[in-house]
Amino acid sequence: MSDEAGAEQYHFDPATYLTMMLSEVPAYRDLQHHAAEATRGIAAGSILELGVGTGETASVVLAVHPAARLTGIDESEPMLARARDRFPAADLRVQRLEDPLPSGTYDLVVSALTVHHLDAAGKAGLFRRVRDRLRPGGRFILADVVIPNDPHDVITPIDPPYDQPSTVADQLSWLREAGLQPTVRWHDKDLAVIAADA
Repeated sequence: MSDEAGAEQYHFDPATYLTMMLSEVPAYRDLQHHAAEATRGIAAGSILELGVGTGETASVVLAVHPAARLTGIDESEPMLARARDRFPAADLRVQRLEDPLPSGTYDLVVSALTVHHLDAAGKAGLFRRVRDRLRPGGRFILADVVIPNDPHDVITPIDPPYDQPSTVADQLSWLREAGLQPTVRWHDKDLAVIAADA
């Protein structure tokens, strides 16, 4: 997803983020809907979100789990400031995906349009760290840009090297290696939602 500042100073503008996402990711609303739907069946008292942004994903997930406590990370303080306005009771921290994840265990770990910023080794490592934060019976929801089987299905603009999507098959493999049981819940062109149970 494009950003004029370049990879070294990669931050979205909170005021225009949603408009940009709706423009660049035609199925953005579908992705969010299917991510939230994939959380059903889990009694979520605690949720960890990786890449909170302005809180778009949190809003649809918390609509399914309104009593859950939200902890979230994002590398952009301005984005988190907008999310804090929306969710004042949440514990939202400036942090990168590569950093140690917040301590404790969670019923749900959710990430939308964030993990594709990591390379293959980074994704595999993150999945192991996510597994360590999930309680038994917990679930990881990965909703992201992927490399589709058909090159004609590439719709979402990406900017290498900051954007590094992987195939669904590779991510399923890394999730299994991390000790999770993944299933594809939704897949449309270059977007996918995977639910991985602990």
